[in-house]
Amino acid sequence: MPDLSSEHFVLPVNEDHETTCWGCGLRLLLPSYAPNFKCGWCGAITTQNIFKHERKGFWWRRLRDRCFVCILLVFMLFVICGGVWAVHPVVFSITYFCGIFHSIITVILSLSTLSMFSLAAFQCAGTPPSILWGSFPVVGKGDLENYTYCHYCSKPKSPRTHHCHSCGMCILDMDHHCPFIGNCVGAANHRPFIAFLISAVVSTIYVAFMSVYAGLLIWLPLPNMPVGLLNALRTGSALRAVKEIIIGLLSSAVYLSPRGLVLVYLFISSVSVEIGLIVLLWQQLCYIYEGETYLSHLRSDGVDAVGASGKDCQNIFRFFGCPYSVSRYLLSVGNSRKRHKK
Repeated sequence: MPDLSSEHFVLPVNEDHETTCWGCGLRLLLPSYAPNFKCGWCGAITTQNIFKHERKGFWWRRLRDRCFVCILLVFMLFVICGGVWAVHPVVFSITYFCGIFHSIITVILSLSTLSMFSLAAFQCAGTPPSILWGSFPVVGKGDLENYTYCHYCSKPKSPRTHHCHSCGMCILDMDHHCPFIGNCVGAANHRPFIAFLISAVVSTIYVAFMSVYAGLLIWLPLPNMPVGLLNALRTGSALRAVKEIIIGLLSSAVYLSPRGLVLVYLFISSVSVEIGLIVLLWQQLCYIYEGETYLSHLRSDGVDAVGASGKDCQNIFRFFGCPYSVSRYLLSVGNSRKRHKK
């Protein structure tokens, strides 16, 4: 019987089954039908038969996003200037203190909305960390765990990083690409984006309220309005009462001054924009509460944007830079009072 220990077995290797890990440079053997493989040393994931797509329409997408930003800036400036021109003369006519008070509120809301919008639009959304890779001595064991290779940027891509074709770069903790700010919402500008939504919602509510208040003061008396409305209320027809109100408003709107027409437009536009902003803000807060981003929610990969897992209010506090909840601070204040109480 031959000695098997002294014999050498040579296994022919097909070049199609041999590949090189992009992270550490090790040569690996794998089945030809495997769509991707994970290196057992550095943890990098390599996808086979990847070809780099051409960046068709990149400049067109960038121009489109910048046009949206310019249109939104013009609309915001129009709302601010139109509100100051239409509302504040009416407010100052009531009392001087009332005019000063509403002027301060207008300045605060305008500056906060424009500043948060500028930060979200013109600040970098967040670039992935730079790491050393490409050879076995440089990359340690598990240093590239679950990293993939971005063939567009020609650099490693972490599990919480996504490549944006509109921005042409990889974005860390990418939530989505927003055309209205002409930028991605990522790790660096996600907080200013949420702050902009909150400030914009409060501003639109304030504009709608002040437009109605100033409009009631300068609106002309409605012709034949009391008689028609009284008859409608006597018959108990709510639809007829609404019809009488609409007819009276339309007949009186013909004689409105330019200031009154601007107030009507401000009310309609602010309410319509407010509804969309509230829906978007609620959706964003729900994703933050669940510890996810919009992209991770679509992929159901469980990768969070705030470093937490599971549904918890702590995710919201952690997102806004508060490591502990408000209840912990309240408890600490209560304990300190009890400690000093004699």
